[in-house]
Amino acid sequence: MRLAARGVRPGWSSAGRNTDRVILLLAFSVILLVGVLISGLAHRSVLSTAVLFLLAGFLLGDGMLGVVSLRAESDLVTVLAELALFSVLFTDGQRVGLHDLAAAWRLPGRALLLGMPLTFLITAGLAVAVAGLPLPEALLVAAVLAPTDPVFAAAIVGREEVPGRLRHLLNVESGLNDGLALPVVLVLLAVVGGPDVEYAALAGELGLGVVIGIVIPLIAVVLLRSRFSATTSKYESLTLVAVGLIVLSLAELTHANLFLAAFAAGITLATVAPELRDSFHELGELITELLKLVAILVFGALISPAFLGEIPVLGYVFALLALVVARPVAITLSFLGSGLPWQQQAAVAWFGPKGFASVVYGLIVLDSNAARADEMFHLVALAVVLSILAHSSTDVPIAHYFARQRARERRPSRESATLEGDLDGTSGGLPAGEPEMRQD
Repeated sequence: MRLAARGVRPGWSSAGRNTDRVILLLAFSVILLVGVLISGLAHRSVLSTAVLFLLAGFLLGDGMLGVVSLRAESDLVTVLAELALFSVLFTDGQRVGLHDLAAAWRLPGRALLLGMPLTFLITAGLAVAVAGLPLPEALLVAAVLAPTDPVFAAAIVGREEVPGRLRHLLNVESGLNDGLALPVVLVLLAVVGGPDVEYAALAGELGLGVVIGIVIPLIAVVLLRSRFSATTSKYESLTLVAVGLIVLSLAELTHANLFLAAFAAGITLATVAPELRDSFHELGELITELLKLVAILVFGALISPAFLGEIPVLGYVFALLALVVARPVAITLSFLGSGLPWQQQAAVAWFGPKGFASVVYGLIVLDSNAARADEMFHLVALAVVLSILAHSSTDVPIAHYFARQRARERRPSRESATLEGDLDGTSGGLPAGEPEMRQD
């Protein structure tokens, strides 16, 4: 199977490679401007900026117009996907303090401890029965696709119309399941012929990620609150930028798990320094959105008609069933007897987007020596593309549904309050005897 992009041709000069990067920057900037112009419409409708950037990448890639030249093995692809994922986990972690996490662990626990393994098993069964993969390869593809992606879950998590416990559930689940899936991916990769896994080293990387994510923010907060600190309000919001970059750099240098480090750092900051979190919120959302959009553009450039044409029909059937069957069935079984209203349970069952976590793990599979690595990457990439199209176009309708539901629930209470006001001598909620202001 061919990959979508040719990459840098042998003999190209450094100047040529720099030109490619500038063209990519120009393309991103132009599409970003278009995204800004339609952002109001996108916020109110099924039109999605994520889909805009995905389609733009597809059109600009080597398979179509050839403006953006990239290959899946390029470090740029992996780096951008990891940065987008790190940034989203860092900011999402700040939505959940440790006290909130401890007090409302029951529903996320069901999703992580029951829903995720069931999704993994159902997806593996579909990969064997539909895509025709051998069992070890099917299990590997299922592990790569098992985690939900916080990049696209953020579209629901960040909307106030969505019930709080639903946002909390999706936020915690998507923040933790990436780190939980990685050991399974690496172990199964070794089984199908990839690099051997040192289990002690793997456990150390996961644990070290959590340690870095806790210790670095604590040190920064202690220094900031010490009598030697003289921070101005102008620079206060940059504190979390510095903390995030330090966590990222140390995790890279020590080979700690980036994603657990990011989420742990966000939770730690929300717990011990909520004022810093609040000052960073707007800046953090902008940084995360930019990284997400450029990563989607680059990913879209990897997908071409030739790439899609190399996937058999049953591969498309598998990718579709992985979205509409595997997680919905797994979540429905996992939340039996949970007390979660069926509307919220349906939203959780549907909103399990595949994204940059799966892209990063898929690239790990592609870079391995596994015999069917290219075939597995094609299936993963297709599932991610379908997920971006489906989930990025349904977050607004889901949010609007819950907004209407909330309005319906509040209407009887308002009508009741008005009736009580009429009975006790008030009108429209004004105190008795208070003249109503005249509107000219």
